[in-house]
Amino acid sequence: MKNNLPDLTEIKSTSERDENRVFTPKLDSESVPVQWIRGAGISLFEIPIKISVALVPLFTAILLLAAGCATQNKAAKKNYYFFPPPPDEPHLQFLTAFSSERDLRGGHNTTFRTYLTGETLPSKEIGKPYGAAAHDKKLYVCDTDLAAVLVVDWAKNQMHMMGAQGEGTLKVPLNIAIDSDGTSYVADSGREQVVIFDQNENFVSAMGKIGEMKPRDVALGKDRIYVADLLGRCVRVFDKATRAPLFSIPKSSDAKTDGGQLFTPTNLALDSQGNLYVADTGAFCVRVYDADGNYVRTVGGAGDGAGQFARVKGIAVDRQNRLYAVDAMSQVVQIFNDKGQVLTYFGEPLSGPNIQNLPAKVLVDYDDIGFFQNYAAPGFQIDHLVIVINQLGSHKVSVYGFGQKK
Repeated sequence: MKNNLPDLTEIKSTSERDENRVFTPKLDSESVPVQWIRGAGISLFEIPIKISVALVPLFTAILLLAAGCATQNKAAKKNYYFFPPPPDEPHLQFLTAFSSERDLRGGHNTTFRTYLTGETLPSKEIGKPYGAAAHDKKLYVCDTDLAAVLVVDWAKNQMHMMGAQGEGTLKVPLNIAIDSDGTSYVADSGREQVVIFDQNENFVSAMGKIGEMKPRDVALGKDRIYVADLLGRCVRVFDKATRAPLFSIPKSSDAKTDGGQLFTPTNLALDSQGNLYVADTGAFCVRVYDADGNYVRTVGGAGDGAGQFARVKGIAVDRQNRLYAVDAMSQVVQIFNDKGQVLTYFGEPLSGPNIQNLPAKVLVDYDDIGFFQNYAAPGFQIDHLVIVINQLGSHKVSVYGFGQKK
């Protein structure tokens, strides 16, 4: 991608198949397919074990070895990757990445239980992810390969499958949105429905009938549900309380204009003012509409330069109304200001570690910075997290920090 970017000074400083360990970037490892088991990981304390006094020396040796390894890891030199790269002022730092629960345990597939029983815990690997959403110290990832929603618990460093069974069985979950009360809405292209679960992961209902729409994403407003419909080439708007249809975007008047019409609406986002952003993959751009569905502007266009798209997919908007847009072709995420002007991009394949590989989704997370603060470079203050979902490679989930150097 051509690096023809404007001055970044306007970025402010806060600008798709059990153990409590810290994350460690997994930069050059390959995933080994394993069979997932629905439910959370097994805890050491679920099985009572009598420890013989004769085993104490062994355990002591293990602990000393672990302590020695930890000392060596602390002494190892850390490499930090910033975007944009020097000499420009950095605004994003690559923090870490993971593709399995094993990665969440620091890249190890063994635990203290392994030393006692010889049993190795399953890796619980992510298959082919697409959409994702963050809520209540957890990351919910739609996995089209596993036909499930994976729940990543940041606090416990564990992953489990959402218990979607019976009427709630998923086929091809693409995207997910989670309301403030924990209700989740899953756009399932296999079922051609939006499947709804409560905060305890119990099936509630499903929106849409077969042949009625082809949902690709869901966004939630205060009292509305927005569904990107590939069949109708529109965004359908529903009342959140009754799930009754309200209207469609674009409006008939806007659909006749070159700027307002939609061709392949695939991903959605809302900003702080209630404006709706629609990634129109087939039109190589992001359309913006106000809360009433009126066309506002178009961001991007076809091309390989900064501010242009070849295959735009996931989008997100932060509290400053900056737009983050994934381009699966160039494999970067571009950032635009609230006027639709490009600010910068990050994650290109040749920039340091192979961070992104067929990226599909990007999301902004202000609530879980504490779980990643220790990855920040000295003097780099994180304002919020930017999480990118990759469909291929060893970095299925890449985590960045957006901020500034003190």
